[in-house]
Amino acid sequence: MTLAYIALGSNLGMPIKNLRKSLEYLSQEMLIQNRSKIYETKPYGGVQQNNFLNAVVSVETNLTACKLLKTLQTIEKKMGRVRTFHWGARIIDLDILLLGEKVVQKENLQIPHKELLKRAFVLIPLSDVHPQKLFGKKITEWISLTGDSKNVWLAKESW
Repeated sequence: MTLAYIALGSNLGMPIKNLRKSLEYLSQEMLIQNRSKIYETKPYGGVQQNNFLNAVVSVETNLTACKLLKTLQTIEKKMGRVRTFHWGARIIDLDILLLGEKVVQKENLQIPHKELLKRAFVLIPLSDVHPQKLFGKKITEWISLTGDSKNVWLAKESW
């Protein structure tokens, strides 16, 4: 079994229900170890849209990186995700952040996630479930380097 960290995000429909439903689907495919608090975040990428709810879960899985990606995309599709444009609104977004110590560099998949260290909305919930250092620094140090933590706050909603 490999420990993986998966980011969850939603800003369409009922985002809290979308996060909960995605967690149900994930638990059918892998063992959920831990889940972060839920955070509300301003949209990333300059596209006008509703705020997001974001979280991170740690899971144990036997899936390869490619099979894990396919599983996450299948869950997104089951939930009605339609990919319209980059950084657009979405019913659910599931991203592999880390997969054990694996490094994957493919056209459609990069692990660790290529934007991980630039996004406070991912790093803050990741810090709830990943107490170790990340690439030689405390996660709080990475968060401060994003300069974006003011756009992330604890949501009123919880699991």
